[in-house]
Amino acid sequence: MTAIEEVRACHAAVWHALGTVRDPELDEPLTDLGFVARCEVDGGRAAVELRLPTYFCAPNFAFLMVADAYDAVSAVPGVRSVEVRLVDHFAAEAINRGVAARAGFVASFAGEAVNELDELRATFVRKAVLAGADRVCRALMKSGVDGDRLARMTLGEVPASQDRERLRARRRELGLPCGDGDPLLVDPETGEAVPPSDAARHLGFARLTRAGQEANSGVCRDMLRVRYPHIGEQEGAR
Repeated sequence: MTAIEEVRACHAAVWHALGTVRDPELDEPLTDLGFVARCEVDGGRAAVELRLPTYFCAPNFAFLMVADAYDAVSAVPGVRSVEVRLVDHFAAEAINRGVAARAGFVASFAGEAVNELDELRATFVRKAVLAGADRVCRALMKSGVDGDRLARMTLGEVPASQDRERLRARRRELGLPCGDGDPLLVDPETGEAVPPSDAARHLGFARLTRAGQEANSGVCRDMLRVRYPHIGEQEGAR
């Protein structure tokens, strides 16, 4: 492999790593959302810039994305140094400094933050589990499966699909049952199976959760394109 090919391969690996980092609220990859403004790799050094839809996006969400991007890129073979910077954000200086120092959220916002972000992250993964259940179950219901049957199905009985594996992955993140023999419908807090008598209520809540998530995603995408009018040209040229 030539030096140029090595650089290209490393860049592709870094981009793939960034694709594993999700907006915690939207449960979508930063690369799909257009949040990666710059990604450069040179001689084992990776430099990444992230941008968000507004100047005032929640700093806790922003911190999670920058920190997760740093961790993901740092794990790429061949990358020896990493710089991940948030741009055009009111808390960018504190976030960038804190992530670079691996200081954590509380230390990065001394006197303002009192808790780390583990529970916030878990809260949004639980919402992702609900939204994922709706994606899987809506497809099954269109094929004629009713709510009572859904409550008795296992993950392994669901036809293989990206949505099923996405749901399985989110459950795995929380330590919830995620094997083929485990229930399709589980309480995202406890991991216990949803009884048939509660299936309709659970599915209704899952539907609302997904609708809210997708509505927020649409708003964020539109606001990002208003803020950065040339984003489509940049993505097409990557």
